[in-house]
Amino acid sequence: MTEHPQWFTSSYSSNGGACIEVAVNLVASQGIVPVRDSKRVDGPVVDVSAGAFTAFVAGVQAGKFDAA
Repeated sequence: MTEHPQWFTSSYSSNGGACIEVAVNLVASQGIVPVRDSKRVDGPVVDVSAGAFTAFVAGVQAGKFDAA
């Protein structure tokens, strides 16, 4: 049985749909976090390594990507 992504959008995403969806359920079995555009669910999916996604989230939380 092939595991399928279980997509979700952040609860902080209340900007009218201009956001991404992620599927963290594949981290344990495949070591990836698929990412897609919430407005184009049939569009391309980018598979990000779990380590890279964790580093990205940590950077966001630390404010490293805030506009000056």
